[in-house]
Amino acid sequence: MNTTFDKLSGAKDRTVYVREVEVSDLPSELREQVEGLTQIFSVHREDGERLALVANKGLAFALAREHDFAPVSVH
Repeated sequence: MNTTFDKLSGAKDRTVYVREVEVSDLPSELREQVEGLTQIFSVHREDGERLALVANKGLAFALAREHDFAPVSVH
């Protein structure tokens, strides 16, 4: 699950949303890549575009901040 996300750079709105995702809700090609996890976290723009899927919430926040975004948890 290591992919470069060029979409993270150059955005005008710097807020992104982090939410928990059940692996069972993912398409099969993504489920194969999560190595036994049952839950992962997604990072989304305000318009709902998914920017990243990561193994845990801390990593989601770190990734967002590394790219100068302001992460917010969504339930």
